[in-house]
Amino acid sequence: MTVETAAQAAYIVAGLLFILALAGLSKHETAKTGNTFGMAGMVVALAATIALAADRNIEPTGLVLLLGATAVGATIGLYRARVVEMTGMPELIALLHSFVGLAAVLVGWNGYLYVEADLDGAEAQHLRAMATLGIHHAEVFIGVFIGAVTFTGSIIAYLKLSARIRSNPLMLPGKNLLNLGALVAFAAFTTWFVIDPQLWLLVAVTVIALLLGTHLVASIGGGDMPVVVSMLNSYSGWAAAASGFLLENDLLIITGALVGSSGAYLSYIMCRAMNRSFISVIAGGFGIEAGPADTKDYGDH
Repeated sequence: MTVETAAQAAYIVAGLLFILALAGLSKHETAKTGNTFGMAGMVVALAATIALAADRNIEPTGLVLLLGATAVGATIGLYRARVVEMTGMPELIALLHSFVGLAAVLVGWNGYLYVEADLDGAEAQHLRAMATLGIHHAEVFIGVFIGAVTFTGSIIAYLKLSARIRSNPLMLPGKNLLNLGALVAFAAFTTWFVIDPQLWLLVAVTVIALLLGTHLVASIGGGDMPVVVSMLNSYSGWAAAASGFLLENDLLIITGALVGSSGAYLSYIMCRAMNRSFISVIAGGFGIEAGPADTKDYGDH
């Protein structure tokens, strides 16, 4: 068995552990066990990734940076998890989502610099021969957009939950038209980028997505932040999945899809319970009075 096949097998094990983690976290009686499954899955995934990187003749400096980043991230994560109060958990989760979004943006930009910035290079020629170069263009563009929206949206949610900025919703004139205009621009620029991947298009969509994420969450009142955090959880999952397609990493795709779909479903349940429109969460359209709550029981998992 090669390191490549062993890593793929480890990714499957990690994916199963993440599924068990979601199942366990759906009930408070099994939440601790579910959290343990999640930690075990992440350890397996990290070990497989580091082993795979070492097997691919990564430069010693790169391997040191990888191990160093893992150690620093683990240390900070352990410290924050130990000192945070349970009442401060939503803001911590929002902050963690911002890191996922930022990672997706950086992966997308790295993909551009690796392929699109040199269309006559070996990697671009290889993708062109496989007739997948256009797909790579789309993966870069969509991944950067979702990641940037998640990044700034999560930062605003964190600032509101931690009372660092006012929790009142930002009510700009024609806010829905602004959101719609950003989405139309994204669709148009995506088509353009797939045809002709120019640098200014990627810069433009990054700026648009950063502003859109800020506006979406800033337009929502602080009282509705729990639903927003759940929706941002979904966004971070889709951002991770987009990065998985770009990096050809099956585990990122599986994990991202799990997080994205479960976060979206949780947001839907919360919206029904609060008598809110699910679409209004995505569009940043909260700030209206809620009616009677829906008392339907949606089960555990």
